[in-house]
Amino acid sequence: MHKNGIDRRTMLTATTALGAASLLSNKAFAQGSSGPSATLPARGEFVVRGAHVLSMDDAIGDLPVGDVHVRDGAIVAVAASVPAPGAQVIDGKGMICMPGFVDTHLHHWTSVLRPLMQADDPKLTYFPVTAACGLVYTPQDSYRSVILSVAQSLAAGITTTQNWAHNVRSPAHADAEMSAMRDGGIRGRFAYGNPALHPNDKTIDLQDLARAKRDWVGKDGMMLLAINSRGVDNFNAGRIGINPDMAKKEWGVARDLGLAISMHTSGVGGIKTLNDAGLLGPDVQLIHPLGTNEEDRAALAKNGVSYSTSPVGEAGRLADIQFVEMLDAGIKLSLSVDHTTTYDCNFFHCMRALHTVNLHRFGAKNKVTMKRLVQLATIDGAKDLGFGDKTGSLTPGKRADLILVRATDGNLAPIGNPYDALVMLAQPSNVDTVVVDGRILRRGGKFTALDEDKVIREAADAAAGLKARAKWS
Repeated sequence: MHKNGIDRRTMLTATTALGAASLLSNKAFAQGSSGPSATLPARGEFVVRGAHVLSMDDAIGDLPVGDVHVRDGAIVAVAASVPAPGAQVIDGKGMICMPGFVDTHLHHWTSVLRPLMQADDPKLTYFPVTAACGLVYTPQDSYRSVILSVAQSLAAGITTTQNWAHNVRSPAHADAEMSAMRDGGIRGRFAYGNPALHPNDKTIDLQDLARAKRDWVGKDGMMLLAINSRGVDNFNAGRIGINPDMAKKEWGVARDLGLAISMHTSGVGGIKTLNDAGLLGPDVQLIHPLGTNEEDRAALAKNGVSYSTSPVGEAGRLADIQFVEMLDAGIKLSLSVDHTTTYDCNFFHCMRALHTVNLHRFGAKNKVTMKRLVQLATIDGAKDLGFGDKTGSLTPGKRADLILVRATDGNLAPIGNPYDALVMLAQPSNVDTVVVDGRILRRGGKFTALDEDKVIREAADAAAGLKARAKWS
């Protein structure tokens, strides 16, 4: 029975699993191979008619009754009435039509581990479970976890994600995760990281970064690549983290390849360390806006750094979520779920939690509007991940990543201000239709191609196998 720490038997089990994984060539999950769970629907031509359109484009604004015309994956027109002879008509009456949500930080690889966790037992919470079981992941486990997480993301209206993969055990594991993103049809940035419990004095697989970029970042704009860096805050206190010299080495290679850098910074002192080392820049995204001071925020703003906040999880931490302070300092912000082992995949909940936290901290002085929160969840996230020219708003010429939210459901109707309804009342169950790059992936609250039952069944098999190999209970 394995409950406290990582014992020698577990390490040997992990080594055996990794040896077996190495026999599986990355070609098993290579770009261009067919996915096992679905064939993606074809792009066609359709028009959403009569919806309440929230465009997130200042030039277009909001249309209480409007049409959105899509052809071959691109948005052709957004207006009160759009002629589109021959196009498939999607009835938008009683629906909110808006850009899909953009999640800027989600650990998809952990999703299959949720049945192994218990909130009331500190030995069975997120960190001990992922640390132990992460050691014995095969590429197939990685694939099954990510496709599960992608499926629930799409069901929740998330059309773009940053897959924060901090358990990349081999190139085959990286390819497995990106294959799951492709097969699910989601747009995303893959943040390539270290294996779980990777020694702090060893780099991530820097040699494979160039290969991953070459194989996976295509002209279609569906996949971007970044690195996720181990933190530098409190690295001498036994936390999983690296020193500035290691950060310079890893970040230097990433920058030579033109890749963005993402890093957790929930401790104290990390931003000063990065700033003193000359590492901050507009290609850096930090995660969890907690524990900063005015000097830190000035450095972030000066260097164009962005921040992703995961308010549902952060609300349970001891430090304040410094969202308003970041806004006041002029720092770019975005929104994320974090993981879906002990949090639900629910962007409405994320917006609502952030509003509640801000209201608790600032009361009547809180000036973060409902519309600003929806912008944070859409266009701001797209810009943060480098997709701002592709998605995040319903703008002619951009790719068609959009969702329809049923405003006639009992928890929303009768609807008043649509932004209030989205932030304060809506749930993933209200998401009727999900379109990514012009492909209709969900309609009437059901997947059009993805075999969700198979995804869940194989995720359960993966969880059982991981539990057995890790000797976990």
